[in-house]
Amino acid sequence: MNKERHILGISGGKDSAALAVYMSQKFPDLDLEYFFTDTGEELPEVYAYLTKLEGYLGKQIVRLNPSRNFQHHLKMYGYWLPSAKQRWCTSKLKIKPLEDWIKPDLDKGIKITSYVAIRFDEKFREGHQSKHKNYTVKLPFMDDKIDRKGVYDLLNNTGLGVPDYYQWRSRSGCTFCFFQRKIEWVRLKERHPDAFEFAKHLEHLSSSNGVKFTWTERESLDELEKPDRIKKIKEDHEIRRKRELAKRKVNPLDPDEFLDDDELFGQGKYCLACHK
Repeated sequence: MNKERHILGISGGKDSAALAVYMSQKFPDLDLEYFFTDTGEELPEVYAYLTKLEGYLGKQIVRLNPSRNFQHHLKMYGYWLPSAKQRWCTSKLKIKPLEDWIKPDLDKGIKITSYVAIRFDEKFREGHQSKHKNYTVKLPFMDDKIDRKGVYDLLNNTGLGVPDYYQWRSRSGCTFCFFQRKIEWVRLKERHPDAFEFAKHLEHLSSSNGVKFTWTERESLDELEKPDRIKKIKEDHEIRRKRELAKRKVNPLDPDEFLDDDELFGQGKYCLACHK
């Protein structure tokens, strides 16, 4: 019986994709299992990138689909939408499917090592941990001092590039992630109007069941999508972006360096399971 497993979670974001590339290059003989915990509510760009990444790795990325979907849990939580303070989507749709996947082997005594894409230039985060004695988490980018530039280099040098949603969004690939900035909700409406309408529907569903809660702070999506409000959000974002760009020194080694909103404004809060 195989006494050890090596697993690497793919979130749909750039860092975990770069780690998959890095591990495949540095440890080509390591039998790595790649997995993706699928909420069923990911952006189309995420699914397209997973297929592209599988082509490069030459290996399947196992989809860990939760047995009960987002809408089931929404009903179970009394139509209370997930939020930064009550992140039931992370626990029920991301963490639990992973734990269910590995627990039988852990209980059999099989050791499992999980590789997590925390970069060297980020504040230390533990990633998914377990109290199980047979479960270990490793941070290769921390150990090998690989930073943001290293991640972009890895993906660009392979021709993969970053997922297309980075053109308009710097947060997770979850369609209605509550960590989105207001400008990203505006862009979701522009890029994926059907998804924006569904997010509005969920707000209405929550409200009709007595829960006064919105995806974005102090503002419903009905209010956010009004033309005057969209114009103001765009104007404020551009003013802030220009101000932050003016503060930064041009990188002489990469004068055309791409800077997403997280790099300019700071990452703030985000979901590690979805964002990395």
